[in-house]
Amino acid sequence: MDPPILLLLLLLMFASTTNAQFPASYCGSTGNFTANSTYQTTLTTLLSSISTTNSSSLSYAFFNASAPVSGASQTLYVFGLCRGDSTPEDCRACLDSLASDMRRLCPLQKEALLYTGDCIIRYSDASFFGTLTTEPMYVAGSSSNVSSLETYDAAMWKLLNSLWPQAAGGGSLRKYASGNQSAGPDMIYALTQCTPDLTEQQCTDCLLVGAQKVRDSDRLTGGRFMVPSCLVLCGINHQFFNPVSVPLPPPPTAPSHEADVPPPSPVGKSNSTRTVIIGVVTSVSALLVIGVVVLLKVKRKKKQPRQSVEGEVVHEISRESLQFDFNTIRTATDNFSDSKKLGQGGFGAVYMGQFSNGSKIAVKRLSQNSSQGEVEFKNEVMLLARQQHRNLVRLLGFCLEGVERLLIYEFVPNSSLDRFIFDPRKRANLNWDKRHKIIMGVARGMRYLHEESRLRIRGERFQ
Repeated sequence: MDPPILLLLLLLMFASTTNAQFPASYCGSTGNFTANSTYQTTLTTLLSSISTTNSSSLSYAFFNASAPVSGASQTLYVFGLCRGDSTPEDCRACLDSLASDMRRLCPLQKEALLYTGDCIIRYSDASFFGTLTTEPMYVAGSSSNVSSLETYDAAMWKLLNSLWPQAAGGGSLRKYASGNQSAGPDMIYALTQCTPDLTEQQCTDCLLVGAQKVRDSDRLTGGRFMVPSCLVLCGINHQFFNPVSVPLPPPPTAPSHEADVPPPSPVGKSNSTRTVIIGVVTSVSALLVIGVVVLLKVKRKKKQPRQSVEGEVVHEISRESLQFDFNTIRTATDNFSDSKKLGQGGFGAVYMGQFSNGSKIAVKRLSQNSSQGEVEFKNEVMLLARQQHRNLVRLLGFCLEGVERLLIYEFVPNSSLDRFIFDPRKRANLNWDKRHKIIMGVARGMRYLHEESRLRIRGERFQ
């Protein structure tokens, strides 16, 4: 991949951070339905039912509904998940608001997903009940500093490790846990939650991904991780959640196996013999299991060299959720008008774009003489999309259309740092304190890519 592509990822926001923009919308790529069709009527009815749902149905902060599409062999499914500390009234208001946003942001898509700070709403004509789904993924970091990075990181990980077993074992009505942990003079607060239709293992798997993403997204102050099946929120020195008003249901009791236990032998010697046999069999079995695990790990390391970790991205971020429509980007940039041009590099131009909902983007239009193949390009995009850090500009997605190859980034209002450094008037505003913060920001971004990210980025990939 061309080195300037990764260089663009490292553009600083003039020593500031990006604020999360809500709602975050993901309009599906499975096709569109016809306006005023029975499909739309059914969807409107389902979404409208949120506002009339009684409070008792939302006591556990979860909404789930489905209905067949009249005259078609399809069923529409809608679910909404609110934060576990929400009241039924707050949950209804949040989901109702997102339902309105969904009609506006994804007006004719057959599936859509919207995130906000307090709730998630999703619909599709494919059933997703009881299915673990970790894409599309929303990850964001906060911007407060802490007194000690090492102390904070250890305390946050300890807190999340204690919360996800509680949430996963919460039963079939609500899987939720929140708590706090001191980190020196600071106090960390965290919230973990899964949709209640997941199994305990599915919830655990989802929250483990979330905990790692929150840890990677901003090693200073935690952050926010949201996917269709679970969420992990982490902050510092502010208790952002409320006590749960409705008691959590007890975890289901394990089924009794008394009928499977053989009756006790009347002969004491026989009992002792059985005990010895069980002990020997258990020990041998444990050794065999350990041997198999070690053997599998050795084989896996041999088959998967370090450079191949890019393939892991497919399991966390789907290419479909990152791919933009070319006509949408062309419209947003006024057909790549010179008036929208932010800069020109050796490997392509960068344009400012604006979607119909007002959100702004930066579009890198790569030169058409690149020899990079389509598969290689997509793999590089998946790699970049996985890098989330407060000092890295976030890659939103990509676009492929014929010879056109576009990279879509979040828009950075202050543009490139070199415009401040090399401009005689603008650089006068860069006192040594600001320059020091900029240098530290660059260093944190580089350290994340080289040492802290699960995917290591080699130095030769930068210009």
